[in-house]
Amino acid sequence: MNTTTTPLTDEAIRANLTEFLAARTKQEVTHDLDLFATGLVSSLFAMELLTHIEGAFKVTVPPEELKLDSFRTVDTMTALVLRITSD
Repeated sequence: MNTTTTPLTDEAIRANLTEFLAARTKQEVTHDLDLFATGLVSSLFAMELLTHIEGAFKVTVPPEELKLDSFRTVDTMTALVLRITSD
């Protein structure tokens, strides 16, 4: 997946993450789907998500944000990116 070149709006972040997840899981992913509860994302895949987020949005996720709830849904990951970029 290429890094994003569009402005970091919640819609652009959500679209990027949804596209990435759908391509990797081969399943439709909605913005509020609990990725861990459904089994679509394992702890190993969570590391891939972290790598994707940091590369696609040119951010570094701080250690205090490295928790399951930050990566549970597309919406929580979108909020994470927006928090990081607003600092």
